Amino acid sequence: MVELSSDGMGILEHIDELRARLIKIIISIVAVSVFTFVFSIKEFNYGNIIIYLPYPDIYNNISAQVIERVKSDLLPNYVQLIVTNPTQAILALFSTSLFLGIVFSMPVIVHQIGKFLNPALYPSEKRMISRIIVPATVLFLLGCLFSYFLITPFTFDFLYGYALPLGAQTFLTIDEFISFVLLFTLAFGISFQLPIIIFVLTSVGVVNPEFWKKNISYAIVAIVVFGAVITPDGSGITMWFVAIPMIILYVLGYLLARRKVKVKP
Repeated sequence: MVELSSDGMGILEHIDELRARLIKIIISIVAVSVFTFVFSIKEFNYGNIIIYLPYPDIYNNISAQVIERVKSDLLPNYVQLIVTNPTQAILALFSTSLFLGIVFSMPVIVHQIGKFLNPALYPSEKRMISRIIVPATVLFLLGCLFSYFLITPFTFDFLYGYALPLGAQTFLTIDEFISFVLLFTLAFGISFQLPIIIFVLTSVGVVNPEFWKKNISYAIVAIVVFGAVITPDGSGITMWFVAIPMIILYVLGYLLARRKVKVKP
């Protein structure tokens, strides 16, 4: 006998629906990734009008253009980007295309996940999710921008600055560069969700606000470990570039959760 869930669907029907929605998500990511890997954005002049259109170019593709822009924005001018084996460049382009595919497919990903979870949620849970989608998205973007414009370029300049007094030539392989930037960007985007997580767990009654205050020492240890894991060097310095903003976010999340309980016991 097939057991039915609260929305009247059987387990096998849920599995089929999940598979169908995952296929749609994968198709969206693959389509965007292939597009950014195959096409370039070129400038076309029609009289006095300049139009930017996609144009097939597997070498100077959109991913390559993104890497070039990221390089000019983040790397100090005395650091040279190099390729040391035949596969590094194409793997860097592939990683960038996949990242762009995930980013531009995010509306599809959120929509498909929401449609799958929607039948199993209570009205109050649906309202809460609808209220946090915008703040969560804004915080994720703020975390990515914070990393891109402040933390990542400062980290590069800080670490490579030690080579200048030594008179050493500074080089960075393209795959290490892309991995570093993508990892930092995603890590900060995710870490900026910390206030939302604290707020939601407190709002639904999983924990009370004092839980976050009592366990702040454990949270700091976990945050520092997280910072140490995602930072590329063993100096123990750059991990604080990640940990300090997260500790501030933890405190902000606690203050928001405490205010939530005071307003609505």
